[in-house]
Amino acid sequence: MKTLLRVVLTAVALWVTAVVVPGITVSGDLPKRIATLLLVAIIFGLVNGFLKPVVKKLGCVFYILTLGLIAFVVNGLLLWFTSWIAHKLSLPFEVSGFWAAFWGAIVVGVVSWLLNLFVHDDH
Repeated sequence: MKTLLRVVLTAVALWVTAVVVPGITVSGDLPKRIATLLLVAIIFGLVNGFLKPVVKKLGCVFYILTLGLIAFVVNGLLLWFTSWIAHKLSLPFEVSGFWAAFWGAIVVGVVSWLLNLFVHDDH
């Protein structure tokens, strides 16, 4: 149940990002956009779950040298990669370039953080 809630919250964050950030689009009618956002949220979660730890370990020095600011670039690249995967799966989700991905990753992060404030993580 917790995983399903995280997917829905990420989908909402991606929707807000598509509304706010130029260069990030989700097309189609409403049911198709909802399905696309849910599928892209799953893909984004998998990409972050598998690739982010590897990138952090390999780029540890860059994280230290930039005081963690490289994380914004890494998150943007992971969002851009998610868009590429979505395109390969014929999902109508597009991130048009690096800067759209960069700002989109920031918006997704902030919106996800705000939404998670309202969800209690019971252990």
